[in-house]
Amino acid sequence: MDHSGAKKGGERSRTASLVVGAVGVVFGDIGTSPLYAFRECFGPGGVPITESNLLGLLSVVLWSLVVVVTLKYLFFVMRADNEGEGGILALTTLVVPPDRRDTRANRPLVMCGLFGAALLYGDGMITPAISVLSAVEGLGVAAPSLTPLVVPISIVVLAGLFRVQRYGTGKVGAIFGPITFVWFLVLGGLGLRSAVQAPEVFGAVNPWYALNFFVLNGAAGFFVLGSVLLVVTGAEALYADMGHFGRRPIRIAWMVVAGPSLLLCYFGQAALLLLRPEAVENPFFLMAPAEALYPLVLLATAATVIASQAIISGVFSLSRQALQLGYMPRLQILHSSAHQVGQVYVPLVNWLLFVATVVLVLLFQTSGALAGAYGIAVAMTMVATTILAAVCAHRRWNWSKAKTIAVAGPLLVVDLAFLGAASTKILDGGWVPLVVAGVVLLGMTTWRRGMDLMEEYSAAGRLPVDLFLADVDSRSLRRVPGVAVVMDATGEGVPRTLLHNIKHNKVLHERVVVVTLRTVDVPHVKPAQKVKIHCYREDFIRIVAEYGFMENPNVGEVLELARDHGIEVDPAQATFFFGHETLVFEEGRGALGWRKYLFDFMFRNSYGAYLQLGAPPNRVIELGQQVVI
Repeated sequence: MDHSGAKKGGERSRTASLVVGAVGVVFGDIGTSPLYAFRECFGPGGVPITESNLLGLLSVVLWSLVVVVTLKYLFFVMRADNEGEGGILALTTLVVPPDRRDTRANRPLVMCGLFGAALLYGDGMITPAISVLSAVEGLGVAAPSLTPLVVPISIVVLAGLFRVQRYGTGKVGAIFGPITFVWFLVLGGLGLRSAVQAPEVFGAVNPWYALNFFVLNGAAGFFVLGSVLLVVTGAEALYADMGHFGRRPIRIAWMVVAGPSLLLCYFGQAALLLLRPEAVENPFFLMAPAEALYPLVLLATAATVIASQAIISGVFSLSRQALQLGYMPRLQILHSSAHQVGQVYVPLVNWLLFVATVVLVLLFQTSGALAGAYGIAVAMTMVATTILAAVCAHRRWNWSKAKTIAVAGPLLVVDLAFLGAASTKILDGGWVPLVVAGVVLLGMTTWRRGMDLMEEYSAAGRLPVDLFLADVDSRSLRRVPGVAVVMDATGEGVPRTLLHNIKHNKVLHERVVVVTLRTVDVPHVKPAQKVKIHCYREDFIRIVAEYGFMENPNVGEVLELARDHGIEVDPAQATFFFGHETLVFEEGRGALGWRKYLFDFMFRNSYGAYLQLGAPPNRVIELGQQVVI
C-alpha cells in the first residue's frame, strides 16, 4: 500500500479544513468592510466622484490591501510567532520577557504593546456596532420605510450575539467557515457582475493611478486615507489567530479566497459609481439586483455577526493573556468549549462590551457616523505592531539595523500615514477608542505596579525555610493530621499565610506543601515540564508550576502532575490555605499616588483566588492579613 499518498491526502484535507475555518474566523472582520468602507471615501469630507478619483482611490485601496495585509502581516509580522501563537501581547512577551520588562530600555516597548492591546478593547466595542448596523441598513435600501427600524433591529441582534457568548462557538463554529465562505463568493460575484459593465476600472492595478490621486487632490487626498483605512480593519486578526490555524492556511485563505473576493467587490463598487454616481449612498447593496436585496441583508447580517463573534472572542482571549501576565485583576474565566482549550468566556468583559456597544449604536445611529470612531484604534494598533515586529527582527532574528530599517521602515511610514489621516476624525468619534484604551491602560499599569508593591512587602517579611524548620523542631508546636497546601506567589522562603496560621492557631499540619504558580513568556508549557519539586524534607515540600500565558493555572492539575514525582496529595482531603489581604496605604508614600484608590477598588472586587485556581471551595481556609504599601 502507498501510505505516503494517503498521508498527503490527509494533509491536504486538513489544510483545506483549516483554510475554510480561517476564512470564517480570521477574515470575518475585514470581510465586512465592503459594506461601508468605499462609501465613506466619497462621503462628507471625502473627494468628489470623478473618473480619475474613482480609479485613483480604487488603486489606493488595492495597494493598501497588498502592502498592509499581504506584505506586512502575512509575510513579515506573522514570522514573529511566540511558539506558534500571535497577537500583540504574545509579540510583546516575545520581544520583552516578563523578567526584563521593568528595565529602562524595555519599558517603552512594554507600554507600546500594552497600549496596542488596550486599543483592541475599543475595537471590540466598535466592530459589532458598525458591522451589524451596516448590514441592517440594507433594509433601508430595500424598503426606505423600514429605515426607522434599523437601530432597534441592530440592538436586538447585538443582544442575541452577546447573550449566546456563554455557550461558546463550539456548537456553531462548524458553520462559521462555510457561511463566510459563501459571503466571500457573493462579494466576488457581485463585484465581478458590476465591474464588467465598466471594465476600465481594472486599470487601477497600475499604481500610477494611486500616485496621481494624491497629486490631484493634495491634502484632501491624504485625509481620505482615514476612510481607506477601513478597508484593512481586521488585518490584526490574521496575526492574533495564527495559533489556531497556522501561517500556511491563513496565507492560502487570503491569496485564494478572501483577497480576490474583496478586490472584485471594490472594483465592482467603483464601476457602479462610475456609471451611477448617485449610488454613493450605499454602493454595496445597490450593486445587487433588487430581488436579491432581502437575502443579501440576511447574509450580510450573518457575516457581521460572525465577524463580531471573532473580535469578541479575541477580547476574551486577550483578557486572559493580560491576567496571566499580571496586568489585570483576577476575573471569572469559563471554558466555553470542551474541544477548544483556548476558547474562553469572560462574563464581566462580555457584558461591559455589550453595554458599550449598545450605547455606541444609540449615540451614533448609523454606520457612517461610527466610521470616524473606528479607524484611529486600528491605525494605532498597526503602528504598535510594526514597531514591536521590527524590534523582534533585530533582537530575535539577528537582522542588522540596516535590514530592519529597510523592511520595517516603509511599512511604518504607511502606518503613520494612515494614523495621521485618521487623527483628523478624533472629534468625530475617534475619541471613543482612545478614551477606552486610556482607561484600560491605566488599569493595567496600576494593577501591575500595585501587585509589585505587594510582592515587595510580602518578600520583606519572609522567613528562610531552614530557619523556619529549625524553629519548628525546637518548639513544642502541635502537629495535626493531614496535608496543608499553602498557596504562595513568590516561590521563596516561607509564605506569610503559613506563618499567620501558626501565630494565631498554634498548630502545623503533619505535611506542608507550598505551591507556587508562575506564568512564563511562552504560550504553553508541556505537562512533563510544568512542575518542579523542592523537597526540603519529608514534611515540607515546595512545588513550583509554570504555565504559559495562554493557559489557566489550576492547583488540582498541579497536584495531579506532582504524583509523577512521588508527591501524593489528595485534593479532597487536603486543606488549602489562601491569603486574604487587606490593603493599608502608608501616608506620605507616592508609589501609587492617587492611583491607590483605583488599585484598592480593583483589588477588593477581583475574583476569588481559590475559585480562579480551581481549589475545592469546601477545603479552603482564607487567612486575613494586612499589606502595607
